[in-house]
Amino acid sequence: MNRKDLIVLVADKNIEYALKGLFERPQALGIRPIQEDIFIHPQHDPGCTQHGVAFLSNFSEIYHYGLLMFDYEGSGREQRHQPQELQETLNREFASSAWGNRARAIVLSPELEAWIWSNSPHVDNVVGWKNRQPSLRQWLTAQGWLQRDEVKPNRPKEAFQAALREARIQRSSSLYQQIAQKVSLRRCADRSFQEFKDILRTWFPRDRQH
Repeated sequence: MNRKDLIVLVADKNIEYALKGLFERPQALGIRPIQEDIFIHPQHDPGCTQHGVAFLSNFSEIYHYGLLMFDYEGSGREQRHQPQELQETLNREFASSAWGNRARAIVLSPELEAWIWSNSPHVDNVVGWKNRQPSLRQWLTAQGWLQRDEVKPNRPKEAFQAALREARIQRSSSLYQQIAQKVSLRRCADRSFQEFKDILRTWFPRDRQH
């Protein structure tokens, strides 16, 4: 039986659409083109935390690799585990499952929006701030969402939603896909994003086909 490349279990449509945009850009990710299937857990972040490993274990014979991705905030484990600690716990569960080292968890801390706040004009355009004055970053700083020496807001999700409200742009998962399709991936310094890229490059190097 021919296995498919990758199965991903995510917590919501925002993560799904961001990944769709990213997987359209294998060259920018530094990987070969892959075929992926993305599923959303009906219980969102807590469902991924509690049942994600078991859910994905049903597919270990169908896919070469598996990824579990959800937001740390809202996961229900914030009081008990730090993000990295939670991620390592889940990775140990994968290691002792049918997947072995072929599946990994990525805990987005504090949430997915930490990935999208790169200093790129594409973010401004998608959020509705093209040619607006003050600029998006000036507005974020004036509103207290962004400190002058910071690259991204400390509360990335709330800042993103506030910027959309100010520009009268309706919230939509497609916005995440549009940003992921265009923003330079070299600009994102988020730890979990770097980890995401490193995992994919290990699994799907450019010079090797299954």
